[in-house]
Amino acid sequence: MEERSKIHVGLDVHKDSISVAAAEPDRAPGRLIGKVPHDVNKLLKVLAKVGTAEQLHIVYEAGPTGFGLQRALKAKGYVCEIIAPSQIPRRPGDRVKTDTRDSVQLAECSRAGQLSAVWIPDPDDEAIRDLSRAREDAVHSRVQARHQLKGFLLRHDVRYKGKTSWCGAYYRWLGTLNFGAGAAQTAFTEYWQAVTAADDRVDRLTKALQASIAGWRFEPVVGALQALRGVAAITAIGLVAEIGDLGRFAHPRKLMGYLGLVPSEHSSGERTSRGSITKTGNAHARRLLTEAAWNYRFKARICRQAQIRQQDLSEPIRRMAWTAQLRLTQRFAALNARGLQANKACVAVARELAGFVWAIGMQAQREKVEAT
Repeated sequence: MEERSKIHVGLDVHKDSISVAAAEPDRAPGRLIGKVPHDVNKLLKVLAKVGTAEQLHIVYEAGPTGFGLQRALKAKGYVCEIIAPSQIPRRPGDRVKTDTRDSVQLAECSRAGQLSAVWIPDPDDEAIRDLSRAREDAVHSRVQARHQLKGFLLRHDVRYKGKTSWCGAYYRWLGTLNFGAGAAQTAFTEYWQAVTAADDRVDRLTKALQASIAGWRFEPVVGALQALRGVAAITAIGLVAEIGDLGRFAHPRKLMGYLGLVPSEHSSGERTSRGSITKTGNAHARRLLTEAAWNYRFKARICRQAQIRQQDLSEPIRRMAWTAQLRLTQRFAALNARGLQANKACVAVARELAGFVWAIGMQAQREKVEAT
């Protein structure tokens, strides 16, 4: 059945309810079908009144409820897409937002072909992504616990004489501190235990994440990306888990746009105006790339750890990684020489680094296909 002859169904999905609207192929205004509890079986009964699975094209916005509803509908034979909320057209003068209006708008925009669907990971891919994000949350919690401990020490004018915090010497120094038998010692001990517990949690999640990619379909891509400077195992896993199949991007510029690393633009007539990066798309992957890009402010070289990561990789991948290092270190140096603010220079390098991530990932996928 051709897409234009389908009945387009918009769902406004919440934790407890789902509003259902439909737009017929005859260009008539969309209409509300009903509102049901968030239950797949009850939703299927409503959809059966609208049309068969072959007649319907279902869309709903990405949100906190995840991909469970889409997978359940797909298992029943329905075509269902999850829509990027930021890409839904909004009328400037529209100041009324309700569940009914949202579902009707989704159905009408789907019929008009104005919506952009998000990539839906496989359950195995989503599991690794969840584990990667759990480790990221644990790292953030550890940073907060460390700040709280340092804040306590600062209030008591206790200062560490060394150069680097949170190393072995720093932890040994913490063990020598004594605030007496009063409440201050209890508070210090609780802060210290919170830090050590956070360290243990990060270590557990790191080991679990590294072990989870054994046999994963993207394991070769993870290994190949580690040839890049600033991209070790955890960063590589996070990038692949967030981006998914790199083959869905026809060109590196598509990946750069997906990550929100391209400049915004507002041009009209002869006037061209470009601003800061769009920051659309996946913020987790954008942060990982930006952190990796900071490593290119140093001169190009291959350290011992990088040699170990590259020893099992093919020559084309190692060559692309070295080309990337030469280009990006020169790019960082040139931007600094121009006096560009350091954060902006880092983002510019991260944008180009995304192109090399795409090239190396695609090469790894080709090599996997050839090997099988």
